[in-house]
Amino acid sequence: MTIEVGARLPNTTFRRLGPTGPETVMADEIFGGKKAVLFAVPGAFTPTCSKNHLPGYLNHLDDLAAKGVEVIAVTAVNDVFVMDAWAKATGGAGKIEFLSDGNADFAKAIGLDLDASGGGLGVRSKRYAMVLDDMKVSYLAVEDSPGKADQSSAEKTLESL
Repeated sequence: MTIEVGARLPNTTFRRLGPTGPETVMADEIFGGKKAVLFAVPGAFTPTCSKNHLPGYLNHLDDLAAKGVEVIAVTAVNDVFVMDAWAKATGGAGKIEFLSDGNADFAKAIGLDLDASGGGLGVRSKRYAMVLDDMKVSYLAVEDSPGKADQSSAEKTLESL
């Protein structure tokens, strides 16, 4: 079942690269008690994700903060090393949380996983954006195609705040 507005985010694990290597972090450690934006991409370094979706959020960091957003995070079904390399390559390191969902556990837990095996990509995450208030979903926009980043764009997310 797909997560809906009003639902609480499950307290699942993510991975990120810390100072001593890969570390596991719980969703509530990142989003608990905070106003946050979480967006997902089907894959780091893919064209729509790198040229459209992520740059919009990087360009609107100050605008989102002005609306009270304390945490901006992106997740993808990629390993922690790929997510770290993507953060560095895009200038997002230290500005946005880059969260690895390497086994698609989080995507599956919220019902937003995508079977992209026909294109050789295996299980991925659908492209979406959500606003969280202390882990509760107050806004959710899911794209109908992985190649689009319209409804889940930073601009649309800003409009929802």
